Amino acid sequence: MPELVLGPLLRYTAETQATVWVETDAPAEVEVLGRRAHTFQVRGHHYALVAVEDLEPGKAHEYGVALDGERAWPEPGAPPSRIRTRGPGEPLRIAFGSCRVALPHEPPWTLPPDQDRRGRGVDALHALAVRLRDAGEASWPRLLLLLGDQVYADDASPGVQESIRARRDPAQPPGLEVADFEEYARLYQESWGDPAVRWLLANVPTAMVMDDHEVHDDWNTSAAWVAAMRAQPWWPERIAGALVSYWLYQHLGNLSPDELAGDELYARVRAAGDAWPLLREHALRADQDVRAARWSYHRDLGGVRLLVVDSRCGRVLDGGRREMVDDDEWRWVERQAAGDLDHLLLATSLPFALPPAAHHVEAWNEAVCAGAWGQAAARAGERLRQAIDLEHWAAFGDSFDRLAALLAAVAAGRRGRPPGSVVLLSGDVHFTYLARLRFPAAAGAVSPAWQAVCSPLRNPLPAGLRAVQRRTFTRRATLAARALARSAGVAPPALDWRVVRGPHFDNHVGLLELDGRAAVLRVERAVGAADGAGPPRLEPLYQQRLAGA
Repeated sequence: MPELVLGPLLRYTAETQATVWVETDAPAEVEVLGRRAHTFQVRGHHYALVAVEDLEPGKAHEYGVALDGERAWPEPGAPPSRIRTRGPGEPLRIAFGSCRVALPHEPPWTLPPDQDRRGRGVDALHALAVRLRDAGEASWPRLLLLLGDQVYADDASPGVQESIRARRDPAQPPGLEVADFEEYARLYQESWGDPAVRWLLANVPTAMVMDDHEVHDDWNTSAAWVAAMRAQPWWPERIAGALVSYWLYQHLGNLSPDELAGDELYARVRAAGDAWPLLREHALRADQDVRAARWSYHRDLGGVRLLVVDSRCGRVLDGGRREMVDDDEWRWVERQAAGDLDHLLLATSLPFALPPAAHHVEAWNEAVCAGAWGQAAARAGERLRQAIDLEHWAAFGDSFDRLAALLAAVAAGRRGRPPGSVVLLSGDVHFTYLARLRFPAAAGAVSPAWQAVCSPLRNPLPAGLRAVQRRTFTRRATLAARALARSAGVAPPALDWRVVRGPHFDNHVGLLELDGRAAVLRVERAVGAADGAGPPRLEPLYQQRLAGA
């Protein structure tokens, strides 16, 4: 009898629709609430995404998973899972975060991260799962938004390293880093197989986007970085495994049933005996040509639009241009940011509004690498760029300006009715903060605009790096960095921002609550039990009203 390897994951939900994703150990017919889908195969792995239609709005629908007619989920003695469809006008709660290493969940939870490198502190996602599992449905988020680094290909856990040693020689590059699709599948199984997290993913809908460590640190930082990586003989299988596994484990579930029905690649994959060759070809083409795939997507959640922008794989780095996405994708982003919305949530793994000093340093570095101080300085600037990760939106100045102009237009009501708020949601940097954005050139009423960064879920910075990052928030560092940027000819940014909360350096999860045109952000910190023996928990860190009375 076929069995579940991973899942079920509840992915897309709307008022009458949902999708449920599974991985199985053999071919099977997968059934959820009377809807069926046959698995498809990718290099010996079997997957299905079941589209469930005609659900009643505003209701919790208990569901199970059957494989070839035999119950596979929930497990014996476990409570049923639920698909909760949205009802008209319901409040919306979104949990979000990024950067989670999958390592053992073992006490003592109270050790600081620098003394607990095996566990790296308390897993905020695990703590959230434990709390929700013991709480009523009314407290469950309507969406879990995972903003990158769901798995770490370049920092594999001891368990994955053991499996690498069993199948190949780690003395050969890429060593104990993940090398191919099979090892990526092992990463996902470890990351999502924890029982509490598995329960969470079966009951709370998820939306996801990739970031660099799912491929390699500093992925697509610059044209020089790309050229150096493509010269490595192991790179083709690494990038193919990364993008194929991302398409399977993350991207498919980001799409609605209607989008899936019109997706030509998805249709070809389901019809193939083994879809690996065509998915590998697609992945290598997407790595070479950003026009070959669009990883950005959007979801409408009542009057709230969630617009998720890929800030890694779609970068333009050729011919002297540096853009986060190409022109066609940018026009798509502009179209999705228009409309009469209660709130616009723009999610991107990399923060748009960095701590001001960090922003000016990255803008300066981009100008130097482009030749503002001569070719010798440009070469040194490239080495610095890669050494200290100067590759956020600030280091893509044209794209930063484009997004700033779009945010200003949305907030001022030039793209439709001014929303109750514009909120950017990001991760990546391994500290948590909240910034208020202001648009000096805007006239009249302007919607409140914010950047909420929540990182990490589980991978805190060591003490030395925390001290460095704290300095980027100081006025002295900001003034010095601004002067440095101006010395390289960098114009001042077209908007202002001020950090009003943070930085905070523990493991965190963010909770954004939207009700009509009101918005409140809560951030909670993961902690261990006082005696070191009980389960992890979340405790409040701060609460901030973003919009509404």
